Amino acid sequence: MSEEYRKLLDKALAQLPERSEKRDRFVPPQAQSVISGNQTILLNLKEIVDRIRRDRNHFVKHIAKELATSGSIDDNRVIFQGRFDNRTINSLLDRYIQEYVMCPVCHQPDTRIVRKDRYNFLQCDACGAQSPIRGI
Repeated sequence: MSEEYRKLLDKALAQLPERSEKRDRFVPPQAQSVISGNQTILLNLKEIVDRIRRDRNHFVKHIAKELATSGSIDDNRVIFQGRFDNRTINSLLDRYIQEYVMCPVCHQPDTRIVRKDRYNFLQCDACGAQSPIRGI
């Protein structure tokens, strides 16, 4: 290898972002919810959004839309109108993670949502892939 090529390779490697988590160490969070009257309360909103590194408003809006109900944020919890069991909420959480967190190319959780023009993309910091995602 030529010295110039080695310098260019070192420069390119230095610009790559470091992986923040490995897939085998990424454990999806589990929702903890309780039913109170005709409302379902998601108790661990902060823990979930911190672990998946997503905006809590986007997360709540998406889950409420999937449940076909309204949801309001109250400090570190969410109150949904209606009775939904924990299994349903965890299923929606898993679907959200697959769609908005995990990279479809390398299957790593090291992603972020970026907006270019009018479109949203899932930008992977692990492999550099940019995948379109449906509207936010």
